[in-house]
Amino acid sequence: MPAFQCQSCGAPITLAAPIPRDAECDACRHDVRSCRNCRHYDLRYNNACKETEAEPVADKERRNFCEYFDLNPAPFGRAAGPGAPRSRADDARAKLDALFKKKPGSG
Repeated sequence: MPAFQCQSCGAPITLAAPIPRDAECDACRHDVRSCRNCRHYDLRYNNACKETEAEPVADKERRNFCEYFDLNPAPFGRAAGPGAPRSRADDARAKLDALFKKKPGSG
């Protein structure tokens, strides 16, 4: 098992610390230095961050200048279930599906 995995796709991250701000995952091209890949990222906390001194970050999927960034050693695991966090693409797809869903009895 790799030491670090991309939290967007699960691919191994082979970069050494310090992680450059413009680093991207080789597999999915998502930014590595983003909140999603940080060990402090946790949706249960205010601003989705366990680090109380960190500045708020609007887009948790994109690179940022957070000085508290530390690559997450947790293994990749796409959360499932009704309370699980979803990506913006998943949210958009769910909204479109709900909008264009056929209603029972219409034909």
